Amino acid sequence: MGPLLVNGLSKPATDVTHEKHKSRASPITVRPGGGASISLTQVTETLPLTGERTAPGIWHENYWFARHDAAYRWITANLSIPHSLSIMRTGRVLDAGCGEGYGAELLRLAGADSVAGLDYEHTTLRHVRRVYPQINAVRGNLVQTGFASNSFDLVTSLQTIEHLWEQPRFVAECHRILEPQGTLVLSTPNRLTFPSGNWYHTRELTAKEFTELLEPHFEITQALGLHHGERLAQWEAQYGSCVDAQLAGAYDGWDDNLAAVVRNTTHADFEIRPDHADLDESLDLILVARPKDARSVR
Repeated sequence: MGPLLVNGLSKPATDVTHEKHKSRASPITVRPGGGASISLTQVTETLPLTGERTAPGIWHENYWFARHDAAYRWITANLSIPHSLSIMRTGRVLDAGCGEGYGAELLRLAGADSVAGLDYEHTTLRHVRRVYPQINAVRGNLVQTGFASNSFDLVTSLQTIEHLWEQPRFVAECHRILEPQGTLVLSTPNRLTFPSGNWYHTRELTAKEFTELLEPHFEITQALGLHHGERLAQWEAQYGSCVDAQLAGAYDGWDDNLAAVVRNTTHADFEIRPDHADLDESLDLILVARPKDARSVR
């Protein structure tokens, strides 16, 4: 989620909700198997911005959207999305805290047999059902989902855990609903580098805290950090932090250089890599884990 500034310098997110009725071409594409790009959806209606979630198709939100999009695309490119042709797999995927729905749809397009998107807010779920009709949009509490035990082969929850009051309970619930050989992918902003001030975040985490949160129930198989890629790094070498610049004032007052870099940022402008030495310097933290009671390794 993009941070919502609370010191009065930026325009409140609710000031841009008039954009929600505009239809725009979706910027999201996938390139399965190296083939031609496929549009995620032809038209995306935009959810109102509140500071709680990000969405495609809003130019001044594009940096944050692309930063989220990069993590979903890493999953589709680097993890085997379960499907019914895999031995002992049924292709059941859950995106917990699915928000606008673009991530759940990317997981579906990557080959999953079925994808459920779990969220609590009615307006958000109505949007998911309209825009991504092949996603099973489910309303529920992330710490007490209502799903049966061992329901899913893959559970993803990106940039969500920092919003929850009961983080250990959520991790335990992920363990319960994953099948014993399933995979969990969680991401969260790195508290050491993320700007403070988003009142939707109940507790932000460091890499150490994030790891410790999962360890009672999961074995962590990959710990990764998201960083700016070469283009954003070069821009920042010349102009300074693009995040700080975005938060320093309302978007309609941004200079041309900042507006241009925000408009043109894509998932390819971020790097996700194992950070054995500098995980604390990453922008976002990503953990891939499997239940500790897994009976075998795939």
